Amino acid sequence: MTEQYLTVTALTKYIKRKFDTDPHLNRVFVRGEISNFKRHSRGHMYLTIKDDQTRVQSVMFAGNNRSLKFNPENGMKVLITGNIGVFEPYGQYQLYIQQMEPDGIGALYLAFEQLKGKLAKQGYFDQDHKKNIPVYPQHIGIITSPTGAAVRDIITTIKRRYPIVNLTVIPALVQGVNAADSIVNGIEQANDHTDFDLLIIGRGGGSIEELWSFNEEKVAQAIFQSEVPIISAVGHETDTTISDFVSDLRAPTPTSAAELAVPSQIELKEKLLQINRSQTRLITNMLHTSSQQLGRLNQSYAFRYPEQLVNQKEQELDKLVERLNKALQFTVKKKDDALLNNKKRLISHHPERQIQSAKKQIIHVQKQLQSRISLITEKKSTQMVTFIDKLTLLNPLEIMKRGYAIPYDQKGNIIKSGLQTSKNELIEVKLLNEVLACRIEDIKEDATDE
Repeated sequence: MTEQYLTVTALTKYIKRKFDTDPHLNRVFVRGEISNFKRHSRGHMYLTIKDDQTRVQSVMFAGNNRSLKFNPENGMKVLITGNIGVFEPYGQYQLYIQQMEPDGIGALYLAFEQLKGKLAKQGYFDQDHKKNIPVYPQHIGIITSPTGAAVRDIITTIKRRYPIVNLTVIPALVQGVNAADSIVNGIEQANDHTDFDLLIIGRGGGSIEELWSFNEEKVAQAIFQSEVPIISAVGHETDTTISDFVSDLRAPTPTSAAELAVPSQIELKEKLLQINRSQTRLITNMLHTSSQQLGRLNQSYAFRYPEQLVNQKEQELDKLVERLNKALQFTVKKKDDALLNNKKRLISHHPERQIQSAKKQIIHVQKQLQSRISLITEKKSTQMVTFIDKLTLLNPLEIMKRGYAIPYDQKGNIIKSGLQTSKNELIEVKLLNEVLACRIEDIKEDATDE
């Protein structure tokens, strides 16, 4: 009966597994107020998240809180992304925080996460859809505000690194209500002109509200559908937008986008010099090797005494021809012998010979069969004569031929004893060819029986 009772440890482990396998608890979004905040010496954060009616113990490990852009404090309202689990030693559930931000931007952040999840499921972020960035672009379109610092940084960096490329600024709003439509129009305009082989879209840093146009679904669709490769360069290195995920390449800053878009002419010149030195060294080595080979050939026996070499080769050729003839003769003879043997074997196995042999065997078997039949017939005939003789001896008619007769009473029964009849009784006596009607006058005992 005690087997039905669980230990506390077993019960806690069971509940923990239930929490860990529940998909609704693996990723939760919680809004609440921080209390009992404590930062451990190892970097972990321990706190309580509460509202007006309840509270939950929470922890944010150092690996997750390093990316926080603010310092959590007691009384601060926050938006939290994490999962629910069970802390086994105390048998209590708690919230494991993965991401946290002030509640002031929580709505935008939630919208960002929802759109990010939706587009991820639709394959917008898959590497299979990423287009290759050209190594040596010829014409780059820059979709951004023509008056911002970002466009100046991009143009300056590109002209310094790769001055031969053509640049075209496609003006677009990068902030405000109409910014998303303006960016989409810029991308579509660039795709309508087939001379662009690379696009850079972006702007300088700002708040999440200021950067929100690059988180719009219509902008993500335009980037995804663009036939021209796109580099996204929005904000600073810590800023991340939907455009960064959808684009073919993400640059942390506009200046970095310019560096990723074009090669450095200094690096190209150095690479060309290295190639030139490598090719020169390779050609020099090839010429040196060829010169040595030519020198060895020039000093070789073939070049110094060509007539003797030809005569030697002629003799070798004669020997080879002689060996070839002998080999051919031997091969032909061997094939002829094999052909003769096969012919003999074929003759010995000719169907006509086999038929004749089979006929002889049949005649022999027929003779044996006839002999056996004759012997069996003679034996059976002798046996039959013997049986006939025996049957003849047992035949009543044969006995009657010797003068014997058979008496019958009126009912047709054979009379075997005088006790079967009486005086004056009529009987029939069967002879060989006649039947006598008789009357019994007297019954006497046979004296010979004594």
